[in-house]
Amino acid sequence: MKKGLFVTFEGTDGSGKSTQLELAAKYIQEKDVEFIQTRDPGGTPLGCKIREILLNYDGEVAPYCELFLYLADRAQHIDEKILPALNEGKLVLCDRYVDSTMAYQGYARGLGADRILQLNRIAAKSLMPDLTFVFDVNTEVSRQRVGDKKDRLESEADDFHKKVREGYLDLAGKFPERIVVIDANRGIEEVHQDVVKVLGRFFN
Repeated sequence: MKKGLFVTFEGTDGSGKSTQLELAAKYIQEKDVEFIQTRDPGGTPLGCKIREILLNYDGEVAPYCELFLYLADRAQHIDEKILPALNEGKLVLCDRYVDSTMAYQGYARGLGADRILQLNRIAAKSLMPDLTFVFDVNTEVSRQRVGDKKDRLESEADDFHKKVREGYLDLAGKFPERIVVIDANRGIEEVHQDVVKVLGRFFN
């Protein structure tokens, strides 16, 4: 049984989740808590190669092929990095995890979130986050933040990204015990203060 705490940072492209993870890491560092930062996909050397395919392959990728690449990355990530850290009692901060797969592939690609959750139980040994931040941002703000330089998924149409956002909000309704939705249309520091309030419950 894991001893550490598993916290994930989620949101559509342009939500600011990666920035908020970095700020949270600085906050936790001041608390003298042992932690690691990682990302999904790409948290291991093998995962970096899978990430390169997922984000930058310039041909067609079948929806189920895309899904299984994410799950393959996660299986390696769990075994090599996440579970060992948790078993050592460390806090794990992860940029994306299973909720991304459910939102992007389950809702937006139409593969079904419940089916993905079942497959994730195999790939990730049923490991779910203790706490998940979903940084919610409207599509217009998201588009402005991403800019013109886009990877394969960022280049999807607005309708795809709207479905991703709706997927995240639906998941938050289904898993309120672990998912905290934060309005990320606001400034970086304002959003960070909301994150700190939630994390503070664990460290005070």
